[in-house]
Amino acid sequence: MWVRSLSTLDCSKILARSHFGHLGCSKDGRPYVVPFYFCYSDSRLYAFSMPGKKIDFMRANPCVCVLVDERGSGREWRSVLVDGRFEELKGDTPQNKIDQEHAWNLLSKHVNWWEPGGLKPDQRPIAQHSSHLFFRICVEQVSGREAVEGEQS
Repeated sequence: MWVRSLSTLDCSKILARSHFGHLGCSKDGRPYVVPFYFCYSDSRLYAFSMPGKKIDFMRANPCVCVLVDERGSGREWRSVLVDGRFEELKGDTPQNKIDQEHAWNLLSKHVNWWEPGGLKPDQRPIAQHSSHLFFRICVEQVSGREAVEGEQS
């Protein structure tokens, strides 16, 4: 087995076909990592959430990272690490409304896209009113690695 770095193009392909990762953020020197669903488009990760700890952390410190990984056969794997910046997509300007619609269009192509971000433990979904929000992570840097069985070529 050997490990090699992935190209930026390989990393982008993995992000484009993946929809699940782990989001890392921090506030007041305290790290916080959570699973989340996303869609990748134009060097941005788009996501949906209800207000909570991760949103509070990202509002306080917009510098975030995302880990996306894939399992291969045997001991093979690929991982991509994104360093980026959180941007909340508020509907307070015409451009932000366009950005929200873009996020919704990307995410809504996937079955039950809203459930992970729209449900909280021990809380019933509210049908008539929801304080949900869309956000994106602008990719500033991306790197990746893969472990491959066999001899290095």
